[in-house]
Amino acid sequence: MKFAAIIKYISDTEKIQSVRPLHRAYLTSLLNQGNIVATGPFTDGFGALIIYEAPDHATAESFIKNDPFMKDGIFISWDLHPWNCVMANRDLFPS
Repeated sequence: MKFAAIIKYISDTEKIQSVRPLHRAYLTSLLNQGNIVATGPFTDGFGALIIYEAPDHATAESFIKNDPFMKDGIFISWDLHPWNCVMANRDLFPS
C-alpha cells in the first residue's frame, strides 16, 4: 500500500544542508528495500513529498520517525495519507 507524506521543514537551511547526506542515505536504504515510490523536496523550501510503500499506516509512520531529518529536528510536521496512484508518466520522472 502506498502512503503519501507531505512534510514541513524548519526554515534553517544551513541545518537542513548539514543533515541532508544522512537523510538521503536513509532514503536510499528505504528505496533499495522497496519502500520508497518517489521522494523529493518542494522547490519553495516548504519541505518535501515522500511516497512510501508500506503494509500499513504504522509502518509508513515509522519510516518518518526513523528519518535523520526527524531525529535532528528538521521535520516540523507531516500529513500521512494512504495514496492510490491512478496514473503516472515515468518519462517525466528523473532516472
